[in-house]
Amino acid sequence: MSSKDWLEKDFYAVLGVNRSASPDEIKKAYRKLARDLHPDRNPGNKEAEEKFKAASEAYDVLADDKKRKEYDEMRSLFGSGAFRRGARPGGGTQFDPSDLFGGFSGAAGGAGADRRFGGTGFSDIFSSIFSGGQAGGAPGPAARRGPQRGRDVETEVTLDFAQAVRGTTLPLTLRTPGACDTCRGSGAKPGTTPRSCAKCHGTGLISSNQGSFSFSEPCRDCQGSGSVVDEKCPECRGTGGVTKTRTINVRFPAGVADGQRIRLSGRGEPGDRGGPAGDLYVQVKVRPDDLFGRSGDDLTLTVPITIAEAVLGTDLKVPTLDGPVTLRVPPGTPAGRKLRARGKGVVRKEGQAGDLIVTVDVQIPPGVTGEARDALEKFAKLTPPPARDRIDARLRRAG
Repeated sequence: MSSKDWLEKDFYAVLGVNRSASPDEIKKAYRKLARDLHPDRNPGNKEAEEKFKAASEAYDVLADDKKRKEYDEMRSLFGSGAFRRGARPGGGTQFDPSDLFGGFSGAAGGAGADRRFGGTGFSDIFSSIFSGGQAGGAPGPAARRGPQRGRDVETEVTLDFAQAVRGTTLPLTLRTPGACDTCRGSGAKPGTTPRSCAKCHGTGLISSNQGSFSFSEPCRDCQGSGSVVDEKCPECRGTGGVTKTRTINVRFPAGVADGQRIRLSGRGEPGDRGGPAGDLYVQVKVRPDDLFGRSGDDLTLTVPITIAEAVLGTDLKVPTLDGPVTLRVPPGTPAGRKLRARGKGVVRKEGQAGDLIVTVDVQIPPGVTGEARDALEKFAKLTPPPARDRIDARLRRAG
């Protein structure tokens, strides 16, 4: 059960007592309900079972003095509208229960269970929420607006097949936010510098107390940045950044594949207030080649040959990305046999190289006439037919 569900339940109403009930009255009310609603006395009664769980849940909180006090304070704040949409505790920013408690969830325990929200107590939850993420009331580091890392940038580049196989370096033009050259990213007019905010003492946060809790909100004087620019840069108007067109050279390694992402560290958007730059991610697309294919580091190629070349064998000249090579087709080569040109595939930086795999495709003429037909008929008479012993045996059994 989520912390929001716990907060919105009226545990006093569940036990049938008022808010001023003494510990003995609470215990007496719980014991009566537990006795009447216990599953052993109500076998198969789902409604009684749910009520028994609710009573155990309520007693789990109200029987502990510390938890009861925290629960009362929370209910008081919630009932007054402190956490409702549009409310501004201490004049601060808006809050909503679903925003505050969405991340705190767990199972509700019974009367003997640990009296905490899914392993996190009331005080732990609220000290984390209202002190910027840290217990003890100190603003958490995530709430401070100090140096901020720049955002990552992603772009797309299309390479030719040969460029992807061999590797290449290409200029890449980007139009992205960048640090203002006039103020060097400070946002201040040249000759001036930003000063530390006097109101928040450079933290970017203002804390205020309401009851037992400490609320932190961004400082309005410096907009949560921790510094104030008295004289703004005329070029960027105090933002410290402008949109720039920049060209960088990107090295694509040999063998880069279609769909691969290349990360260039620190080449994304510049950081804010001295923070590190983000990264640049380049998504690679590779144009297919009209002749070659690719399988890992091997290149593939299909070459047609004649019946005579397959039967008699031949020297086959084939192209590669580095120029032509000659492969020997052995006599009696069947259709689909693969020949290998070693080292003619993708050559990696480490010296490892793939191969060019050539698949022979024996072409059958659609029809022959004249002397060619006569030659084939003579060839058929002079060569034995292929062995069909098992097929012939099956035909004999079937006949």
